[in-house]
Amino acid sequence: MPIVKILPHAEYCPQGDRIETASGTSICEALLENGIAIEHACEMSCACTTCHVIVREGFDSLGEMDDSEEDLLDRAWGLEPTSRLSCQAIVSNRDVTIEIPKYSINHAKENH
Repeated sequence: MPIVKILPHAEYCPQGDRIETASGTSICEALLENGIAIEHACEMSCACTTCHVIVREGFDSLGEMDDSEEDLLDRAWGLEPTSRLSCQAIVSNRDVTIEIPKYSINHAKENH
């Protein structure tokens, strides 16, 4: 099973983490299933950018990006060439390393 390595993030994953996930799973699903409560305001329907991640390793192994995701990413905070919406980034059979940006476009979050 591929590994998703999460770089340390003060709020979501202070020490960083490594999680196993099945091929064909989105990065967002993998994070949520393993207790990493990444924002996903649109419930993973590719309608916002709150689940934005930066792929530090394994970018080319993820499923193709469609036009909707590309258009939405233009609004993401801290956009980089290897940015993806984690709800749309499907893990293949290779390991991936991600960074969750410090901020998202949501200024107010539920339960905070």
